[in-house]
Amino acid sequence: MAAPNLVNVTTITAKSTQGDLTTTVTTEFLANAAASGKVFKVNSILVANIDGTNSADASVFITKSGGSPIAIASTIAVPADSTLTVIDKNTAIYLEEGDNIEAGASADSDLVITINYEELS
Repeated sequence: MAAPNLVNVTTITAKSTQGDLTTTVTTEFLANAAASGKVFKVNSILVANIDGTNSADASVFITKSGGSPIAIASTIAVPADSTLTVIDKNTAIYLEEGDNIEAGASADSDLVITINYEELS
């Protein structure tokens, strides 16, 4: 289980994933399989509040292979009809093999998450 050497990368594939946040904060939204032979460069994580009236709190975590979730964002209020930039390309993070990103919200289906990333292999 080793991430590829970034000097020898032969393929970079741009990808995006989206989903509704629920009150289960351990919902997995992006996972790099344990034996993928890839590194994921996460360029941005956006959380949008689609509720026109109420604010909701967002939490986003990274879990390193075999470890416990570590907060990237913890119970940050996202006002109605607005977007929170959790990370952008200036603060990109890498997911090595076996790592994942999990997220949740204080209210079911009020928030949606978009993760833009590159698969490097």
